Amino acid sequence: MMLSSQLRRRALLASAVAGALLFASGACATPVKNVIILIPDGNHTSVQTLARWYRGAPLAVDEMGAGTMSTDMVNSVITGSAAAATAQSTSYKTTVRFLGIGPRPDDALSTYQLPEGIPAVGDEARWNWLAYRPMATVLEGAQQVGKATGLISTSRITHATPAGYAVHVDDRGKDNEIMEQLVYQGLDVVFGGGGRHLLPESEGGRRTDGENLAEVLRERGYQLPETADELAALSSGRAWGMFASSHMMPDLDRRYRLSQGEPVTEPSLAEMTAKAIELLSQHPDGFFLVVEASQVDWAGHATDPIYHLQDFLAFDDAVRVALEFAKQDGETLLLGAPDHNTGAMTIGNWSTSRTYTGITVEELLDPLRGMKVTSGYLAAQLPDEPDAAAIKATVADYWGIALSDEDVAEIQTEAEAVGYTYAIAKVVSANHTVFGWTTHGHTGEDVTLWSYGPMAPVGQLDNTELGLAVASAFDLNLDLGDPQGLNQALFVDAEEAFPGQTRTDLSDPENPVLEISHWRLPANKDQMQMMRFGRTCQLDGLVVYAPEANEGLGRWFIPRKAVELTRNPRLWFTEECRR
Repeated sequence: MMLSSQLRRRALLASAVAGALLFASGACATPVKNVIILIPDGNHTSVQTLARWYRGAPLAVDEMGAGTMSTDMVNSVITGSAAAATAQSTSYKTTVRFLGIGPRPDDALSTYQLPEGIPAVGDEARWNWLAYRPMATVLEGAQQVGKATGLISTSRITHATPAGYAVHVDDRGKDNEIMEQLVYQGLDVVFGGGGRHLLPESEGGRRTDGENLAEVLRERGYQLPETADELAALSSGRAWGMFASSHMMPDLDRRYRLSQGEPVTEPSLAEMTAKAIELLSQHPDGFFLVVEASQVDWAGHATDPIYHLQDFLAFDDAVRVALEFAKQDGETLLLGAPDHNTGAMTIGNWSTSRTYTGITVEELLDPLRGMKVTSGYLAAQLPDEPDAAAIKATVADYWGIALSDEDVAEIQTEAEAVGYTYAIAKVVSANHTVFGWTTHGHTGEDVTLWSYGPMAPVGQLDNTELGLAVASAFDLNLDLGDPQGLNQALFVDAEEAFPGQTRTDLSDPENPVLEISHWRLPANKDQMQMMRFGRTCQLDGLVVYAPEANEGLGRWFIPRKAVELTRNPRLWFTEECRR
């Protein structure tokens, strides 16, 4: 008999408490020192199968097979990446495009149940309390118990999956707001793309608020490597490596360009993972690290089999780095799972409906062997409005596929709707490989769960239970309403703490500020300014403005430390406060 989601959650929370008691004293006081989350965004089991055939050897993830994980979100049985990341990082489900905040009530599934622990009575009041409210992540929890923290991604670091572990915004597309929260979140290591969102437009960036966040990072003591060589040279300290203005290159394209003698400066995912572990493992109290292979997902959206395969293999190389560390260390928990499946690639398509029992290894792999680059790279080599000859020649050069006239006509027709990147991959998959696809989007089936190390979970989990596994390992209290929990420590409703005393300064719409008497707290930062003494204090969490909360009237959420600072003026003259 299956447990309801609420009963399952209670059972897991009980086991977390039991685990904490079990290791409460003696040499085994902390059974897990480090946690590494490994996410091949948009991956499916068929990609693992193909990768094993292609590599001709077991994969690193094969040593970690533990079960499956369900992935639905509040408003759909098929999740989006932001909602999936939020579920994994906070242990609570949310709405599409939301990062680290509670769901909206408007379009919740009929089966959705509001979480327990909300300090309000009646569904309307409980929804009003939860909707758009920031929810503490396990990364923030790791910081609160003294761990070093890191994020790695091959997309912009502001993309949904990495950001979902560290920020609280109502739309994943708000890259500038997300980057600001990331910078002020106090992470120890950040590697990926997205450097343009650190810089103002006047300096070649995309920030429209005029802030230079790269300077903020330098002032806070970060090293800012921009190339693989600069990354390799790091030996200690905090580091924020932006290796591309926007997204990093697909791994296949990166390696192809290197083979052609081009001056490629981006590191691989495995190299970023190795360096992050090297730096973070120097922290005496342990670390929490998230590693995302972002572009497995994009390959699924493009229905590009070689891109899908090669970025998964790059992910598996990063897993091998983490697994080797965990084996040597003995105190590291590895947790891996895709956030969802994308494209639903199959080994076997409509063309093999009558011949599938005779498919050879050569038929499976030979089309892939000739593919030097992704479909996106290939399409970029085409002239504007390419004719049939140009399409045939380019596909032959870069993919080793001889297109027929019928193939080209089909590609041209498809391209009118979806562009050549998608059109070429779709037609070649259908007509020249054994791979099938069901969609350009996400799909809703369970994904693979991998785990290794102390307290590694097994079986069928919900994506929220990945967060509970981390909470159990680090003894974190993720209950929403518990005064002793993370959520109430990091996100106090400012109006409840200071009734009738709060004011929102929107004179600069891109930089809202909360005013409480003579205190000012800028949104998306970890700062509190005392105007009377001209001092600024660094908080232990972010100040979050939720304009859509409270039925659109807006709410501010501040760390409990900010409340304490207003009530104890002597705290303003500690090391954390400066002029």
